[in-house]
Amino acid sequence: MNNPIMILIGFVYNLLVALILIRLIYYPKSTVQSHVFTFLAFNTVIFFVINFLSSTEMGIGMGFGLFAVFSLLRYRTDPLPIREMTYLFIIVALPIMNATGIADNNWAGMIIADGLILLTIWILEKGWGFHYEISKTIIYEKIDLIVPEKYDELKADLEKRTGVKINKIAIGKIDFMRDIAYLEVFSDQDPKYNWNRRMEAVTVSDTDDDL
Repeated sequence: MNNPIMILIGFVYNLLVALILIRLIYYPKSTVQSHVFTFLAFNTVIFFVINFLSSTEMGIGMGFGLFAVFSLLRYRTDPLPIREMTYLFIIVALPIMNATGIADNNWAGMIIADGLILLTIWILEKGWGFHYEISKTIIYEKIDLIVPEKYDELKADLEKRTGVKINKIAIGKIDFMRDIAYLEVFSDQDPKYNWNRRMEAVTVSDTDDDL
């Protein structure tokens, strides 16, 4: 596709689809600025790479080759969760599909495909028909409450200190020398609830010094 007007139209269309995906579907549940920057930057650059290659076949191969390179990247300080990796795959695949559709003048098929992808991701993010549960491993200091007969008291104490309704508690490693226990706490997923920040209240912060 060598027509500058068509390249510009294709760029605007592809960017619009990416913005809908990232700003309206991904961003409300994950406000990590670096991820948003990476997704939109990848999408834009790959779209132009595909367009400026000499042939559609080479563009497709190069596009998936770029994704293969990106998938090998390992973020040592901030590993990408599986949800972000899924969005990364989608955001890389979209410009490949859109650039190919524009080059073949298949606007109808491309628009339908983009619309169905956005609709599917939106439905999945809404969680319609699914029930999600999240868990957190915590270090707990009141080991006198981990016995079976005091389960209700243990649950009430954790719910009071975390501020969430707990579904179940699994007891892991117990260290009687230091009077601590490792608990796996399960709760219903709530996108408005900052689980990690709340759990700091019940995590013994100085217990790792002697490990």
